[in-house]
Amino acid sequence: MRLSFLQPLLDRPGPWATVYADTAQHDESGAKRRELNLRETCRTLEREGADPATVEAVRAQLAGVVPGEEPAGRAVFASGGEVALTRSLVRPPRSPFACWAPLPRLTPLLDLADEDPRCLVAYVDKAGADFELRGAARPSDAGRVEGRQYPMHRTGTAQWNERHFQFKVENTWEHNAAEIAAALASAYEECGADVVLLAGDPRERVAVRERLPGPVRAVTAQTRHGGRAAGSESAALEEDVRTVRRQFERARAEEALDRFRATPTEGVPALVEAAREHRIDTLLVRPDGPALARETWVGAHPDQLAVRRTDARALGESDPACARADDALLRSAAATDADVLVVAHESLPTGGLGALLRWTYEEER
Repeated sequence: MRLSFLQPLLDRPGPWATVYADTAQHDESGAKRRELNLRETCRTLEREGADPATVEAVRAQLAGVVPGEEPAGRAVFASGGEVALTRSLVRPPRSPFACWAPLPRLTPLLDLADEDPRCLVAYVDKAGADFELRGAARPSDAGRVEGRQYPMHRTGTAQWNERHFQFKVENTWEHNAAEIAAALASAYEECGADVVLLAGDPRERVAVRERLPGPVRAVTAQTRHGGRAAGSESAALEEDVRTVRRQFERARAEEALDRFRATPTEGVPALVEAAREHRIDTLLVRPDGPALARETWVGAHPDQLAVRRTDARALGESDPACARADDALLRSAAATDADVLVVAHESLPTGGLGALLRWTYEEER
């Protein structure tokens, strides 16, 4: 999971109000429960020391949520009397959560936002294709391509001139398959998709896949469900999208853990040092790990993180704040464009935090 969407949180001073709210409201009792949860959220922030302006900003943000548009919930991050970032959730939190802390509480977002992996669905036929980016959130348009429109259809006779026409038809199909493949490869790069799913005309699916660049073809699957025509959506297609996303995520996690076993980097001191030096390529997080809550010291900037308070002062922060290790490392990961991967393995990494590094000192020798 790339955390570039957290950019609004990186350059603002704390402390921070973080709220994970269940915004469901299916009936009158749901509306009442939502109102009570909002009151309790504000009281919690006040008890923990949040300033009135920030509490009011959070209250106004959550009060303005339309339940039908936010069926699962919403995350809110605020400081200095302003909401810096809100994020729709794809599943409701187990219970409403609010806190006032030096850094935003980000670990729950890794599971509740669930943005990765992203699947680029290509609905193809012999005339062109429509592209749609699919993830946990609502589908979004990712472009379209139209190829040659004539000649498009074969005839039913075997006369020599008709056979010549049919060759032209097949040439049109082949030409369009190449155009679709080129447009699909561009859309894949532009929208940052992780995996591709081809739906639609069986012959054209195969022809398009054969013409994709190797790296894109390697992450491309096909489905016989759905198509380009209006009304071709189906529950089976939705399940196929979920399946290819799960398969990609499992394969990515297994590959990361294999690399981690070969060259493990774990333990908060080692991870903090690597984060300061921008050496973390992928941060591994097991949400139930005990090391996530370990004490670290942070300054106003993502590079200012240390295990000891004196070390944080040496980094230029005169008044460092005590923060959770996962909050500090996730902020650093967002600032340095590191990937973050949630792992479920019960023993890896030890303590719940680990990393794959961009480089090591041994490689420099």
